[in-house]
Amino acid sequence: MQCSLQVRTYECDSYGHVNNAVYLNYLEYARCEFLRSINFDYKALRRAGYGVYTAKIEIEYKSPAFSDDLLIIQTWPLKKALASGIFAQQIWRESLLIVNAKITWAFVNDQGIPTKIPPEWDFQALAPPIV
Repeated sequence: MQCSLQVRTYECDSYGHVNNAVYLNYLEYARCEFLRSINFDYKALRRAGYGVYTAKIEIEYKSPAFSDDLLIIQTWPLKKALASGIFAQQIWRESLLIVNAKITWAFVNDQGIPTKIPPEWDFQALAPPIV
């Protein structure tokens, strides 16, 4: 799945490129769009007493992005286990790779404790395709 966004001037640092911390927001936005695209109802999940927490983020900064750049963010599942998984994400400006990232997530109960994903939230699209 992919989505796009345009870099806003206030996201840039004194060097004139997107501040490295801002990429966390871009990646989170794209993951939320991915979940929305598979009809994963996060508000209903929260009402049911569950959450999906980010447990680890790995980011490789490959090239800078600048104000007004149109960025394409790709998101896909790399791995899914009983209570967790990993998303791969890339941010592109046209054919130039800006960021490579891996995000490890964990399904948690209302106490924030990792728990097995209940069947109603165990979407097939959270797992990588079987090849």
